[in-house]
Amino acid sequence: MIGTVLVANRGEIACRIFRTCGELGIRTVAVHSDPDANALHARVADTAVRLPGATPAETYLRGDLIVKAAIAAGADAVHPGYGFLSENADFARAVLDAGLVWIGPPPEAIEAMASKTRAKELMGLRPLGEVSASDLPVLVKAAAGGGGRGMRIVRRLEELSAALDGARAEAASAFGDGEVFVEPYLENGRHVEVQILADTHGTVWALGTRDCSLQRRHQKVIEEAPAPGLSPRLEEELRTLAVRAARAVSYVGAGTVEFLVADDKAHFLEMNTRLQVEHPVTEAVFGVDLVALQIAVAEGQPLSGTPPRARGHAVEARLYAEDPAQDWAPQTGTLHRLTIPGVRLDTGYEDGDEIGVHYDPMLAKAVAHAPTRAEAIRTLAGALERARLHGPTTNRTLLVNSLRHEEFTTAAMTTAFYDRHLASLTTTPPDPHAPLAAALADAHGRSRFGGGWRNVPSQPQVKRYERAGEEIEVRYRWGRDGLEADGVRVVHADACLVVLEVDGVRRRYEVTRYGDEVYAGATALKALPRFPDPKAQLAPGSLVAPMPGTVVRIAEGLEAGAKVEAGEPIVWLEAMKMQHRISAPVAGTLSVLHAVVGGQVAVGALLAVVEEDQ
Repeated sequence: MIGTVLVANRGEIACRIFRTCGELGIRTVAVHSDPDANALHARVADTAVRLPGATPAETYLRGDLIVKAAIAAGADAVHPGYGFLSENADFARAVLDAGLVWIGPPPEAIEAMASKTRAKELMGLRPLGEVSASDLPVLVKAAAGGGGRGMRIVRRLEELSAALDGARAEAASAFGDGEVFVEPYLENGRHVEVQILADTHGTVWALGTRDCSLQRRHQKVIEEAPAPGLSPRLEEELRTLAVRAARAVSYVGAGTVEFLVADDKAHFLEMNTRLQVEHPVTEAVFGVDLVALQIAVAEGQPLSGTPPRARGHAVEARLYAEDPAQDWAPQTGTLHRLTIPGVRLDTGYEDGDEIGVHYDPMLAKAVAHAPTRAEAIRTLAGALERARLHGPTTNRTLLVNSLRHEEFTTAAMTTAFYDRHLASLTTTPPDPHAPLAAALADAHGRSRFGGGWRNVPSQPQVKRYERAGEEIEVRYRWGRDGLEADGVRVVHADACLVVLEVDGVRRRYEVTRYGDEVYAGATALKALPRFPDPKAQLAPGSLVAPMPGTVVRIAEGLEAGAKVEAGEPIVWLEAMKMQHRISAPVAGTLSVLHAVVGGQVAVGALLAVVEEDQ
């Protein structure tokens, strides 16, 4: 039996696998890059081994170093998690050749299915060859890996070349394989998948369906099981095709067969020869631990009897450190607090951890299970709304609004959901009284006769905050009975809790501070100084880094003095495994170019300046 497992991965999935290993009495080994030296997965494992370097290519994509780490730490098995080397047949062979147990499918099955081009051929399909205008829109897609990296939608033929180049670069960085292909893009389909599990004795289970239609940049955001609204005939067809795909390659272990569903028809997409990010919804509905079953299968144990029966409905939301309203820009900084009550929470972070630029921006997965779909959705939306998320900007508002959107609650969503509704989903009216609550908590304990500068007693005290880029000024005063504010009755105020009554309705605000970061309930604020120093203004046409990252490319032949057109790409940044293009804001002359390929830049760093033609 397996005694020690090394997880060849990081973050949330490594922590999730370690949890099951602990319950089974199996010792655990983590590997970590230098930026991950103090990451949660490295802290919770029984043993941790350093992979020198920062980038995935130097660390988590180095199969040779990972195998050496497993041997050095005394592991007898390797679990790949998902992403990185999880669908790399050469890595699986290296693990087996080292005499270790591979908790995954046979290398031959990975080779057959991990390349999406070969998988399509196995299912009797072919990618597009020469693309013509009549084929549009098309999807450029990485042959290896997943998670939305190396994917581009092309709607105009002249965009195809740039999309191929960008997808190749992103795929090579994320998976170590720059192969891409082109396939037709269905605008209004649903993304539906089937979870399979197979043992070494010829048994294949199809553990129901999942719907993963809500996606941004082709990466899933909200998933659920079972997929709602499918006809019995289509459900049976999906299960049959999934089992057929597994048997075609003598599959062993956990895997997922993915389809695009449109007009009650199933279109095969790919088979992922690994555990999926969204596996918890299947676990909740079927009452199983897929990681425990993976380990049992790797030990040679048979799957006993028929698959368990599905019960109820489960919904999962991926919480990202990103700003959906700003082109999904990833965010970095200290995660001061992460608490989501009443649901399963899979995460690779604890309070106080740093969110860096090197890896995927997913903070956690929140999963709700209930007897019905409506109850599961309501539970998850409520939990996210009440969550305490203190730190970088997240997609929490997007998730809550998505779960409550009529198109989702009625199961009428498609993969174009965010293309249609993003603006409305990211614009929740701000709480008008949260800044006042923050100011009153800050004022608690101060005496009008205290030392230092103060307003005359008859004048209001003034406090300034920034909220989502907007400057807000609030006023309050000390009265006979304590703190007062116009139009609001202050029921209670101390340093951590403020209760306000507005039009007869009481509202409670828990207030927490981390330096100049202030949280009043769910509202994030930045306290501004009373007398701000003048700031140097950026020149018109300045291009600044929207997030911290690495400059991976500068437009070919571009240098100071060059003429550029409005919208012309200037610089490409890579942050959290995604590439972001920075374009000229106006037509003119590139007067300044500070960006250097390979250089690390902070958020707000000046990359270039384009002086507009007069």
